[in-house]
Amino acid sequence: MIIQTGQRTDIPAYYSEWFANRLQEGYVLVRNPYNPISVTRYELTPDVVDLIGFCSKNPEPLLKHMDLLRPYHQYWFVTITPYDKDMEPNVPPKETVMETFRRLSSIVGPDCIAWRYDPIIINETWTSEKHFETFREMASTLAGYTKVCVISFIMLYEKVKINFPEVKLIPEKEQIRISEELVKIAKDFGMTIRPCGDSRHLTNTGADCSGCMTQKTFETAIGQNLNLPSNPNNRKECACYITGDIGAYNTCGHLCRYCYANSDPQLVAQNMRRHDPHSPLITGNLLETDNVHQAKQKSWIDPQLRLF
Repeated sequence: MIIQTGQRTDIPAYYSEWFANRLQEGYVLVRNPYNPISVTRYELTPDVVDLIGFCSKNPEPLLKHMDLLRPYHQYWFVTITPYDKDMEPNVPPKETVMETFRRLSSIVGPDCIAWRYDPIIINETWTSEKHFETFREMASTLAGYTKVCVISFIMLYEKVKINFPEVKLIPEKEQIRISEELVKIAKDFGMTIRPCGDSRHLTNTGADCSGCMTQKTFETAIGQNLNLPSNPNNRKECACYITGDIGAYNTCGHLCRYCYANSDPQLVAQNMRRHDPHSPLITGNLLETDNVHQAKQKSWIDPQLRLF
């Protein structure tokens, strides 16, 4: 199966020691965010984990544990945006993260890592033209280290409305113009633009609108075909294959104002204080009242077919 680590928090940035301990012990426990007494146990052994998916704004703390990841296939989404501390209070400077990106790509290979330039936000400071200029500079730095750049435009999730009330949606016509220009720039540096989420209106911009976290993405990283179960992702507009995330909401210390996974900075701080790197749970410890059940896991790799 595929284990995801980045839909709810940034494990490489804030919980790398915990994750290393989980790999060494061979399992992890995950609370159901909507039914906290329900806890799922996932085995983390290579015989059932075909690939581990990461999504991080700062992979650097996990690099010292890459030997533990050697038995696993991996796919990394590394988000690098040009915003300042007013939007991303605790994210390292983009120059630092780009250098980490290059180091990571040298370890896993350019087919196993994608650059996320998202979400795209337009305001008085960050005009479309400024995005074009900055994107070109960043793409030139990352050229040769990835073949894919994922983009998205700001979405007004309920948590975003609370933490970033002044942000505004980008009109569809402007989204198309931005996408067309980024496609041209990315092509100059050997990259394909893949929009995230509902991108039907961008199909004529030259972008690859097949999805960013798809079966093909994972098969390319693994080098083999996968026999995946039906897609558990219930967002009809999204083709991404999302399953088995081991993170928790309200635990990411980046505190980005556009984040959909954090609702309250004080709750984040409280949860981070409850973190125990030796616990099988990312926050707190198992309680007597918890109901632990074993996830159904098996390898999805097709043993008969190799892509290359």
